[in-house]
Amino acid sequence: MDITTILFYVFSGILLVSSFRVITARSTVHAALFLILSFFTASCIWMLLKAEFLAIALVLVYIGAVMVLFLFVVMMLDLNTDSMREGFWKHLPVAAVIGALIAFEMGIVLMGGFQLSDAPVATAAQVSQGNTKLLGIEIYTSYLYPLQIAAVLLLVAIVAAIALTLRRRKDSRAMDASEQVKVTKADRLKIVKMAPTVAVPAPVAAPTEGGQA
Repeated sequence: MDITTILFYVFSGILLVSSFRVITARSTVHAALFLILSFFTASCIWMLLKAEFLAIALVLVYIGAVMVLFLFVVMMLDLNTDSMREGFWKHLPVAAVIGALIAFEMGIVLMGGFQLSDAPVATAAQVSQGNTKLLGIEIYTSYLYPLQIAAVLLLVAIVAAIALTLRRRKDSRAMDASEQVKVTKADRLKIVKMAPTVAVPAPVAAPTEGGQA
């Protein structure tokens, strides 16, 4: 057993443990941190499989951008975990059935194996180009539509995260543009008739005998 195989099993074990802790951690912040650890160990496994671009993309995109945003959203939402755990045992049977179905489907796929013998053999020119260039050509030609769908889903997730953290204060003042457009001239200026007010002059004191007031 060489060092590459040992590292593969070590990273795989860390990935399994951290993935299990994502769904069992009592704190949402801890769950997000364990998810970051899962992504990092998965990128290490990809690095061992000589998929350098996928490993770097996983670290930069998911850990550096998406997970940091998700972590800040979780911290800003201030979720009440006690109220979220109230229906845990009620929904546990349904979650167990769905998890068993997913595990069954994964078992069927893995038992079928991967037909590596039918895979095309890379030529010398393709090997010299590097996997990053070949992956880019393949993504933007054969898998362009799945890439666009994934981008739209990521955009929807970002908008949903912003909408969840947007909290309106009751004492905040704002202007509604649609209501301002509907305002007419009569609504902007109103003439009110009022009775005139006349200032009464103060009485002048009469002079006394000494000539002083």
